[in-house]
Amino acid sequence: MPRAKARAAAIVREYHSAEAELVGKAVVLMDGIAGTVEGLFLDEAHGLRISVAGHPGKWPVSKIKFVQK
Repeated sequence: MPRAKARAAAIVREYHSAEAELVGKAVVLMDGIAGTVEGLFLDEAHGLRISVAGHPGKWPVSKIKFVQK
């Protein structure tokens, strides 16, 4: 069980790291939706998903592009 616990802890650490890195950042999705990342979610079927302020729904993190300054 210690290996499973260590893996679970690593997943949670990476999730929180990704959350800190993405939430509040301006992004543009490949389908043209643009806005600020509101939240990050883990989805069993699709993996990491984001929600964008002002737009209903959640999208795979692989569909985002960061806005260049």
